[in-house]
Amino acid sequence: MDFRKIDDNISVAPQISVEDVAEAAKLGFRTLVANRPDQEEPGQPSMADIEAAAREHGLAWVFMPVASGNITDDDVSRFAPMIRDAEKPVLAFCRSGTRCTVLWALSSARNTSADEIFTKARNAGYDISGLAPRMAQQAREKG
Repeated sequence: MDFRKIDDNISVAPQISVEDVAEAAKLGFRTLVANRPDQEEPGQPSMADIEAAAREHGLAWVFMPVASGNITDDDVSRFAPMIRDAEKPVLAFCRSGTRCTVLWALSSARNTSADEIFTKARNAGYDISGLAPRMAQQAREKG
């Protein structure tokens, strides 16, 4: 399992399996967030199966699918309060973990410096430097 810690509140991962949910629970995650649409690609585990495993292992489940390469401001606006209010720590997953990282970064830009966001993402293995203009736009929205 490839969990990548961004900070104490959130980690991201590439696509997880049903079996990975038990490991996530053992590691202390409290909320599981799926940012990948069901049936995005052939062979992908069903979100219903992952949700059932999350509930079986006592994890809160959030299904917030976002199209790869098409994260909207509405997606960011939905992600921000969900992460703020979720029982932590949160494990968010998508195909590669990048989509989750971008959602986190854009929603965090409203209250956190770009340098801090870039550093946390880079430490987790994601280069999101290309988001600088969009993060600046989010920072202007505050909140």
